[in-house]
Amino acid sequence: QVQLVESGGGSVQAGGSLTLSCKASGFTIDYYTIAWFHQAPGKEREGVACSKASDGTTHYIDSVQGRFTIVRDNAENTMYLKMNHLRSEDAGIYYCGTTTTPYFIAQRECTYFDYWGKGTQVDVSS
Repeated sequence: QVQLVESGGGSVQAGGSLTLSCKASGFTIDYYTIAWFHQAPGKEREGVACSKASDGTTHYIDSVQGRFTIVRDNAENTMYLKMNHLRSEDAGIYYCGTTTTPYFIAQRECTYFDYWGKGTQVDVSS
């Protein structure tokens, strides 16, 4: 059974840092695209960072580029999101996500996800 469990959320002042973790079970992340999503209050969930299984490259949306880092630890079957220089607009719920289609079958990575964890809350105070 595929399961993703996030942890590491909390409250931080603007300019501070947090590292989120997502432990995967029921599958090994080596062959699958992984990503982090952010849902701000009253808004839709949005992908912010993605790690490709095929070549290890990472991709970010403009608003987090240079501040957030997605890390894949295949040995621990865990992914991380390192967040620096946090802003008030970064507050919300963070979800990790993956796809049940391995990279060598998927047509294009970082475009489709069908499995998410339950999320972890991040609050940023100014």
